[in-house]
Amino acid sequence: MPQRPHPRRSRPIGRFYGEEILAATLFALCLLLVSAQQLLAHEYKVGDLLIDHPWARATPLGSDMGAGYVAIHNSGATPDRLVSAFAPFARRVELQEMTMKDGLMRMMPIKGGLEIPAGGTLVLEPSSHHLVFVDLKEQLKEGEMMDATLTFEKAGKVKIQYRIEAIGATAIDKMHHPLGQ
Repeated sequence: MPQRPHPRRSRPIGRFYGEEILAATLFALCLLLVSAQQLLAHEYKVGDLLIDHPWARATPLGSDMGAGYVAIHNSGATPDRLVSAFAPFARRVELQEMTMKDGLMRMMPIKGGLEIPAGGTLVLEPSSHHLVFVDLKEQLKEGEMMDATLTFEKAGKVKIQYRIEAIGATAIDKMHHPLGQ
């Protein structure tokens, strides 16, 4: 009795079966999901600190100052301190605090750095504590990533990238915060 060829071995090249198409589609969707999560997850770890979504506002052409924001989560049992920052796109970076007094906005330099409490979070945001990029060497353009370095008292230095958001950006998007802060 002649033997029948196995149905999968006898198919023409280039023809796929339903299960193969489904498997390939699911694999492609998984890759897309992982890629999207990596694009959205814009965080850095040093010691007990998680630096979450550093961002800066785009600047108008000719502007000589910019501002940087970030959330820093401390999972450790002891506090740490953000003591300084460096950005090659600016002549210097200052830690500043914005306050309102008698209806006037004031920007005050912060001496000695900012504490990140043990088990807590330091948020640098508009209208509060933030980094100021002084004497910009180039315009900050929406969609770009700009290199910088943060220095902590205990955790040391960590290289990060600021994602440049729109000129009118007002707050960090909640989806970038692992703790929803």
